[in-house]
Amino acid sequence: MPTVTSADGTTIAYETTGTGPALIVVDGAMCHRDFGPARAIAKALADTYTVHTYDRRGRGASGNTPPWSAQREIDDLAALIAAAGGHTYLFGTSSGAVLAADAAARLTGVHAVALYEPPFIVDDTRPPREDTFTADTEALLARGDRSGALKKFMKHVGMPTLMVNVMALTPAWKKLKAVAPTLPYDLHILGDTGRGVPLDPARWAGVTMPALVMDGGKSPAYMRNAARAWSETLPNADYRTLPGQTHMVRAAVIAPEIKRFLSAAGRTSDTETRRAE
Repeated sequence: MPTVTSADGTTIAYETTGTGPALIVVDGAMCHRDFGPARAIAKALADTYTVHTYDRRGRGASGNTPPWSAQREIDDLAALIAAAGGHTYLFGTSSGAVLAADAAARLTGVHAVALYEPPFIVDDTRPPREDTFTADTEALLARGDRSGALKKFMKHVGMPTLMVNVMALTPAWKKLKAVAPTLPYDLHILGDTGRGVPLDPARWAGVTMPALVMDGGKSPAYMRNAARAWSETLPNADYRTLPGQTHMVRAAVIAPEIKRFLSAAGRTSDTETRRAE
């Protein structure tokens, strides 16, 4: 299994499939290569791209050197970009989309970013995230109550209480508990984007490369409104809705959209390079 070493010495595990330009997939909360959508999406993109999927720090086979910081997660991506040859596209989903955009704003070698359903709250179509939500989650984890932290998070994202309680009885719960300590990481990455107010454009002013923000046609109104608002906040972004999709987007549906967008972005990049020459 290949690994890279991040700037703080943390080992980050990854795998590669396909041929073509490099594309790195950035997972959302609690997901990693063995648990989540990354492998299916990588498989659907492998006929066109060399797709790198990785375990974010604290998950799967990757290390987790304390203290955590968003910059260290960006450093992890920097190490992966170097391993990919110094040039890449990024695809991020949910909170991973936010991490991907933050990284694109700060790192060199990112030529375009495709982003799916950032879990922002930018208006009054749902209650804002409580100011103490992250601290309360960290307190539950500090007491060793991983199940409590998971249940709190899942109810917050809209899963009915009955479904949460049933899920806690399934084998998947053990996998979720293993990565529950990373929940605050994603909450810190989201920062103050859950207050029900407009996004701060200064945060992503550096995302000047082509960007595509997508949402699902069956997703809640607040999430679709957030995706549209983000596309209007990013300096060079398009917005697209995938009919029939939810936050758990199907690889067979999103992969063609990513391919179309990155193909166009690649042609634009080639044209600009020739003009510069």
